[in-house]
Amino acid sequence: MTEKINIGFIGAGANTELRHAPGFGSQENVFLKGVANRSVESGERAANKMGIEKVYSNWWDLIDDEEIDAICIGTWPYMHARLSIAALENKKHVLCEARMAMNSLEAYAMLDASLDNPGLVAQVVPPPHTMKIEQHIIDLITEGYIGDVIGVNARIFQGSTFPNSDTPVHWRNRRDLSGNNIMTMGIWYENLMRWVGNASSVVSVGQTIVKNRLSIEGERMEIQIPDYIDIIYKLYGGGVVNLSMSTVAGNFAPELDIWIFGSSGTLRVYSSDFVNPGKPELCVEGATSSDKAMMQIEIPKKKQSFWRVEEEFINSIRGLETIKRTNFTDAVKYMEFTDAVSESLQTGKSVSLPIL
Repeated sequence: MTEKINIGFIGAGANTELRHAPGFGSQENVFLKGVANRSVESGERAANKMGIEKVYSNWWDLIDDEEIDAICIGTWPYMHARLSIAALENKKHVLCEARMAMNSLEAYAMLDASLDNPGLVAQVVPPPHTMKIEQHIIDLITEGYIGDVIGVNARIFQGSTFPNSDTPVHWRNRRDLSGNNIMTMGIWYENLMRWVGNASSVVSVGQTIVKNRLSIEGERMEIQIPDYIDIIYKLYGGGVVNLSMSTVAGNFAPELDIWIFGSSGTLRVYSSDFVNPGKPELCVEGATSSDKAMMQIEIPKKKQSFWRVEEEFINSIRGLETIKRTNFTDAVKYMEFTDAVSESLQTGKSVSLPIL
């Protein structure tokens, strides 16, 4: 029989309900042992809905429980470092919701705690957006389909609407909950990092168009995190990336359109919502220097990957595989990028990486 593993949840929101609880519950000899939420009442609701055995009055009691083997952290980023470090110090495996932390200092503290406990698995939940196409994109670039990377032009306007100050505030709009994270910038840098490599320097310009939003109490809250940003960064391996993001570019802005230009070819990744509204899929096109037009690229089924984060986490605990998406070392890299973007926004200068 496989090793028994008891999972404790700290913060049981939408992603825990949608993915983590059913993902762990489907694994052999894995049990949803306990939950600590913002209140006992909300914990009891989550436990009843997801089939979790026990409700704790606070997160420390859950982490301190010797019956708990692994912690799934589903809070907003402001608690990620504190909870991850406490869990690792109490010899619990950690699966932490993205973004990793508020800033790279917290991220490095999390990494240090994991390195001090090499027998424990420490994973950050990866972005699901490009899992289906990612391996084939990486292989095409690695095998020379486009030659050397010259530049990347990425426009990410998913869920963008026209500016409206009557829209409710989201935790991503609040620096006290999200830190230096900006919209879904870290998610897309992480995706691009897998495809074309790491940034060596960053310069950014951004603005906050919707300067206040409605709080849950119906009061006006000042917003400081940009909702429109342009980032240009150089790659260590050569090439330049231009990343534009906004949540207020209007209803007609493209959901997703990424061009990768190389010395002998071009790749494009875009959302099929352009031609199939309401049912977006990621599409890949490409052409080499000998082609007359861009052509659709089919992703081989054997290369297609899908959400299996909980299975990967459990298998890693059991020694059956190692974490590919996303270990703490890789997560620190996108947190450093996040800090570099924030510093450039404040100073107007280019910021070199790594920061520390």
